[in-house]
Amino acid sequence: MKTDNNNEIFPIVDELGRVTGCATRGECHGGSRLLHPVVHLHVYDSKGRIYLQRRPKWKDIQPGKWDTAVGGHIDYGESVEEALRREAVEELNISGFDAEYLASYVFESDREREYINVFRTIVRPDEVVPSDELDGGRWWSAEEIAASGDMLTPNLRQELQRLRLI
Repeated sequence: MKTDNNNEIFPIVDELGRVTGCATRGECHGGSRLLHPVVHLHVYDSKGRIYLQRRPKWKDIQPGKWDTAVGGHIDYGESVEEALRREAVEELNISGFDAEYLASYVFESDREREYINVFRTIVRPDEVVPSDELDGGRWWSAEEIAASGDMLTPNLRQELQRLRLI
């Protein structure tokens, strides 16, 4: 069975996203609440639908929930833009897209703190091919998102509302 690599090295950042050190995934996700950066890419089609990925059951955070189309940690020594492009290819096999920066903010849960860099793009539906890193995905209308209940990760629901993305 797949698992997350708890020895993966993440940068640790301050409240402005500046790197101040590094720690392992296990440390960052183990309740230390070390602030570590991630990227989120919201993927839309020309009809205004949003693509969401389903998190695999083996993930250490929010398994089985619907989440941002592309979301991933920034590797130590990697730029935000490099991480965004890498994650988009790794998760949905999309490249060559125009990414619009939306915001950066701190998300806190009882297990972790993330410095989230949020982007969006518009692609053709046939460009999206989910990888085996995910448990699939699908296009959602605003009405389906509104009726989704607790199927979405708390982070995604908060981000969609905060940034008025749906």
